Amino acid sequence: MEISGWGRYPKIDAKVILPATAVACASALKDPGLLIPRGLGRSYGDSSLATQVLETTEMQYLQAFDSETGVLACDAGVSLYEILNVFVSQGWFLPVTSGTRFVTIGGAIASDIHGKNHHVDGTFCEHVLSFDIALGNGEIVTASPTQNPDLFHSTCGGMGLTGVIIAARVRLKPITSSEILETTIKAPNLDAVLDGFEKYIGSTYSVAWIDCLAKGADLGRSLLMIGEHATDGGLKVASKKPITIPMDAPTQLLNPLSIKAFNTLYYGKVLQAEQSRRTSFETYFYPLDQMLHWNRLYGKPGFLQYQFVIPTATGREGMRRILEEITESGQGSFLAVLKAFGKQNENYLSFPVEGYTLALDFKVTPNIFKLLDRLDELVLQYGGRLYLAKDARMSEQTFKASYPRWQEFEEVRRKYHAIGKFASLQSIRLGLA
Repeated sequence: MEISGWGRYPKIDAKVILPATAVACASALKDPGLLIPRGLGRSYGDSSLATQVLETTEMQYLQAFDSETGVLACDAGVSLYEILNVFVSQGWFLPVTSGTRFVTIGGAIASDIHGKNHHVDGTFCEHVLSFDIALGNGEIVTASPTQNPDLFHSTCGGMGLTGVIIAARVRLKPITSSEILETTIKAPNLDAVLDGFEKYIGSTYSVAWIDCLAKGADLGRSLLMIGEHATDGGLKVASKKPITIPMDAPTQLLNPLSIKAFNTLYYGKVLQAEQSRRTSFETYFYPLDQMLHWNRLYGKPGFLQYQFVIPTATGREGMRRILEEITESGQGSFLAVLKAFGKQNENYLSFPVEGYTLALDFKVTPNIFKLLDRLDELVLQYGGRLYLAKDARMSEQTFKASYPRWQEFEEVRRKYHAIGKFASLQSIRLGLA
């Protein structure tokens, strides 16, 4: 069958294996041939693509929950959506969440996902106590920060290249309300929004929408959204039915003029310098989940998500230069999200470093690759890196220059029988064995 990442670029014909149990998963690994684990397919590029794919979505049991500690044991195929549906009403929330709920626990670990609270709570894997993983020889072992720690730190953010995560134990976060107190601050330029991140560094959640087509004195104008869990208002999951994008949009729908018009309207919708509201957690964390198949808006060719991080020391200058490059190209991003990262963790290929990260969506066109190659040069120049879970076209040279622990990662893969069994289109492109 033909599969792709969420960006729908590239696509590949693949044999899909769907084991329902840990035993079936381990047995499948004994068959010859390379493969890559895959969850719900929400990584954007080619990190979960191969000619043979092992999907974990049939392994979706909630095994145990400790209501005193918040520790949940579950299969790797359980989604964040399912966890929220069950546990929000009981007063528990995800410790870290990506911008979509449609991610499996295995995928969250393999991508070491981050959220709007990285500056406070770090990445998802910093709340994972342990996981069970099927190695390339079919053996199932447990890994944690103290048990097989090299396997733990290489699997967290390792994009499925060390083995197939079978089950995990994750500590959830207690809440007394499902609602979020949100404050939106209008930032007229890049310096203002970066000043805002620094000012509100103590806030639990922060994220900014940024107008990547604004120029001159307006360069980097943004809406900074600060969030805190409310302490009252009840514990509930919204039952609002999402809308569905039924078909691919015309390729001409997203163009510089339509994106500029949208950005002007979106920035202008906030009339005051600062305004507050109480909103549902779904609206604050998952606005795009309200549109099923929203990736169809980019048309049949698909889109590329480009997410990079630049360290604090060079963050302002680097962000400014990159935004100038984008505005000069005229190839604006329909969705542009800016966040502040806290301290880097110990995981070999985990993406975040302390600094600023910007995620951009670009429609696939013949001209976009040249622009992104130029942005790669700037990201490296300012000491940054690209997010593997979003990547579909980074070069081997860029990867190895920006992820200095890649050789240690390969040594761990060799030790645990991963080389010769686990590979993706991405790992081959990046020069991993």
